[in-house]
Amino acid sequence: MRKPVMAGNWKLYKTAAETSAFFEKFMPAIADRKRAEIVICPPFVNIPAAVAASSASSVEVGGQDLFWLQEGAYTGEVSGNMLAAIGARWVIIGHSERRQYFHETDETVLKKTQAALASGLNPIVCVGERLEEREAGATESVLRTQFTGGIGALTPEQFAKIVIAYEPVWAIGTGKTATPEMAADAHRVLRAEVAQRYGQAAADACRILYGGSVKPDNVKGLMAQEEIDGALVGGASLDPASFAAIVNF
Repeated sequence: MRKPVMAGNWKLYKTAAETSAFFEKFMPAIADRKRAEIVICPPFVNIPAAVAASSASSVEVGGQDLFWLQEGAYTGEVSGNMLAAIGARWVIIGHSERRQYFHETDETVLKKTQAALASGLNPIVCVGERLEEREAGATESVLRTQFTGGIGALTPEQFAKIVIAYEPVWAIGTGKTATPEMAADAHRVLRAEVAQRYGQAAADACRILYGGSVKPDNVKGLMAQEEIDGALVGGASLDPASFAAIVNF
C-alpha cells in the first residue's frame, strides 16, 4: 500500500518567527499521526527555523525549488547540497507558478530533479494543465508531454525515488477544485505513463499527489480516491489548524 504524503507549500509567506509560531500550534495537533508522511516547504530563509521546530517529530522540511548545478556564478540560486546541509529532506520541482512566472520547462524540471536526487533530496515533481488546455480537451496530451519531456527521462532507479504532484493550474489559488473523479482520472493517465515507461510494478508503487485548492472540507473526498496518494497544499497549509485538519483527514 502506498503511504500518503501530505505536503504544505508556503510559497512567499511567513518569517522565521512566524514559522516557529506555526509549529508550536501545529505539532500538538498531529502528534499521533503516523499514516502519512508530513512535509512542510517554507521559503528558503525559514528552513532552519522549520527544521529546529520539527526536530523531535516525524515532520520533514523541504525547499520550494533548487538550481540544477551545485555551485557557480548564479546569483540568487540555491543548490540541492545547500538545502540538504540545512536539514531539508524534500524539494518541490516544476510548480506551475515556477513554470508560469519563471519560465520553467520540462527540460529544466528534469535537470532539477536529477540534481535533487544527487543531493539526496526527495523531489515532488509537479505537472498539470492550464484552463484553456482542459477546456480544449488536451489534459491527457499535456500530462503525457510533461511526463515524457521531463521525468520520463529518469533512470528506473531515479524514478523510484520521486513523488509526482498533479496540479491543474486552473485550480491553484482560484478556489476551484478538480472533483475527486477528475483528479483520479488525471492520476490514472499519469500512472499509465509510468507503467508504459517503467513497468507496472513502478506504476503501482509511484505516489501521485493532488494539488489545487485542497482544504479541510474537500480533502476527505479526494483521499477516498484510490488513485490519490496525498496532497500538495498551498494556502490552507499556512494555518496550523487548517493544515492539521487536512493531515488528519
